[in-house]
Amino acid sequence: MFFWQSAEEVEESNYAQNHDKKLRTIGEIREDTSIGMSVSQIGSWFMIITAAVVLHENGVVNIGTAADAAKALEPLVQGFPHAGTVAKVLFAIGVIGMGLLGIPVLAGSVAYAVSDAFNWREGLDYKLKEAKQFYGVIIFATVAGWLITLVGIDPIKSLVFAAVINGLVAVPLIFLIARISRNTEVMGELAGRALSRTMLNIAFVVMLLCALMLIGTTIFS
Repeated sequence: MFFWQSAEEVEESNYAQNHDKKLRTIGEIREDTSIGMSVSQIGSWFMIITAAVVLHENGVVNIGTAADAAKALEPLVQGFPHAGTVAKVLFAIGVIGMGLLGIPVLAGSVAYAVSDAFNWREGLDYKLKEAKQFYGVIIFATVAGWLITLVGIDPIKSLVFAAVINGLVAVPLIFLIARISRNTEVMGELAGRALSRTMLNIAFVVMLLCALMLIGTTIFS
């Protein structure tokens, strides 16, 4: 999201300017972001609660495949007829929905990040022939994810590994964002104010402490 949302805002602004449409105000962007992040965090919280109540309470602490996860959901619907089938269908719908939502964002984020690093033309408003490198990264990232499944790499462990790496990488990214956001030469009149700076600093400190705790427990456990 560090890369996806910022790139999409720039892309949307460029599109509006090129087609004489109204630009979104910073207030509208802030409102949109606040609602989206609130909904996502509420969803994440209920995922944690569901995993604790349904899985951990029933002694399920190791899930290696999507099939294991589907089977583990059976206690959640055990009061229904054909609980096993219901659990599998419920999980399948969730996985498909998550994939349709997540794959474009994840692959797109990688494409935006790589394109920014190499100064390639980027944006979903371009056609394939107009931004070959950008779309090439999206295709490569999607195929790589598909190949990981085919070669038998544990998808659950891969997700955990990716989440850990994301958490560690987020620390320097938040630090850089905090530095850039208060730089008036870069941000102009949109430079972060007191509340924004405070929230960024809190996020940085919390993420840094979590990263240090993870590293410490990994080394000394």
